[in-house]
Amino acid sequence: MPSYILAVDQGTTSSRAMLFDRRGQVAGSAQQEFTQHYPSDGWVEHDPEELWQSVLATCREVLFRMPEGDTALGLGITNQRETTLLWDRATGEPLYNAIVWQDRRTAEHCQRLRDDGHGGTVQERTGLLIDPYFSATKLAWLLENVDGARARAERGELAFGTVDTFLIWRLTGGQRHLTDATNASRTALFNIHTQQWDDELLALFGIPASLLPEVRDSSDDFGTVEAQWLGGELPIAGVAGDQQAALVGQACFTPGMAKSTYGTGCFMVVNTGEEPARSRNRLLTTVAYRLNGRTTYAMEGSIFVAGATMQWLRDGLKLFENAAESEALACQTRSGHSVYLVPAFTGLGAPYWDPKARGAILGLTRDTGIAEIVAAGLQAVCYQTRDLQRCMHDDMQAPPGKLRVDGGMVRNNWVMQFLADMLGVQVDRPDILETTALGAAFLAGLQLGWYESLDELAALWRCETSFTPTMPDAQRETLYQGWLDAVGRVRSH
Repeated sequence: MPSYILAVDQGTTSSRAMLFDRRGQVAGSAQQEFTQHYPSDGWVEHDPEELWQSVLATCREVLFRMPEGDTALGLGITNQRETTLLWDRATGEPLYNAIVWQDRRTAEHCQRLRDDGHGGTVQERTGLLIDPYFSATKLAWLLENVDGARARAERGELAFGTVDTFLIWRLTGGQRHLTDATNASRTALFNIHTQQWDDELLALFGIPASLLPEVRDSSDDFGTVEAQWLGGELPIAGVAGDQQAALVGQACFTPGMAKSTYGTGCFMVVNTGEEPARSRNRLLTTVAYRLNGRTTYAMEGSIFVAGATMQWLRDGLKLFENAAESEALACQTRSGHSVYLVPAFTGLGAPYWDPKARGAILGLTRDTGIAEIVAAGLQAVCYQTRDLQRCMHDDMQAPPGKLRVDGGMVRNNWVMQFLADMLGVQVDRPDILETTALGAAFLAGLQLGWYESLDELAALWRCETSFTPTMPDAQRETLYQGWLDAVGRVRSH
């Protein structure tokens, strides 16, 4: 009988469930968008119950469509990282909406911590910068601003988790309070060298240790899905944050291999091996994956807004009706147009880390039209990737190599060619674009014995299209300098 692994990809704007066979091929897929809540300037929230229901609905849909006699052997989970939830241990009820990774409400708290000189300690232990992006200050905000939360936390009545932990808790009927090392490494509470929650950081952020989940390997026993949810019991066997899962799905298992994912945000991650590499350029050091108790590290650059720019151009400005139209519009523009769109809607991520920066469209002329603005939105993603590539090249003292890409935006051939031109390297697009879900399935497959080694997974990776640079160096540098000038104009300092 054919058998599959079910992968849950709980993302920032939608939840997806996918079935993968042993060759890593997609055998079923379902997706459901959910509501984005913006209660105040720079605040972004999700309804935890809506997240939960979207995961259940998509899983049930793909399992229902599975041919009779076929079986799902296990479940892998990948998730939007840093998004922070707090719930009642007795009832499983959330105390507040999920505070999303994009949320900037704790910017002042972060500034105070930086001003007090804590930045070095946090970076040394966690590989992260002090920024509202990470979970620690979000959780501190919940404890201080939700009525009774701190007192209840001190009494051990509450549980904290990122989205993976919340889903595991719900799926196992509250039996398992777990996360994996990749998600833990994004909280700013986890020491990536000792692979433990850090008591000094817990004290710094005012977080009771009783709130925290147990940290496990990325391929591990995360409990069993109760039969009531999906029609039968199912072992949860693999968990990783979305960008680390994409690194696994892209088979970037050798130090120096890099991938860039273009979803709501853009995240460029390079495997740095078994030793954590500290960035001189304000990139992040993070856990790539932890298998059999052995940690592999990565360096990451995080861009907060990528596909979300196109969503804004579509839904906010109504410049086109669907994302596919953006490619046709971009093809109408001349290569040297002067328009730059800096999508700092929620501040700027790496390497600027400027939460107070705000978006702008610059370089408008009388002949600027919709096509130029849309093209500028697409190009912004490529310019931001160049920002990250430049920093990684300097940090690793190695020339930039090929880049493997994935996520919804990479279907756009115009963008991929401009990306190759702007980076000056070959860009490889795989035949399976949903590498985040694939990585979760691979991690579950390792735990379930489907796969014996990472080499076996690497052999499954296939390139669909390679894009090679054709732009003259002088033109590349002129365009990029224009971008740097545009960014300088929106910076808060």
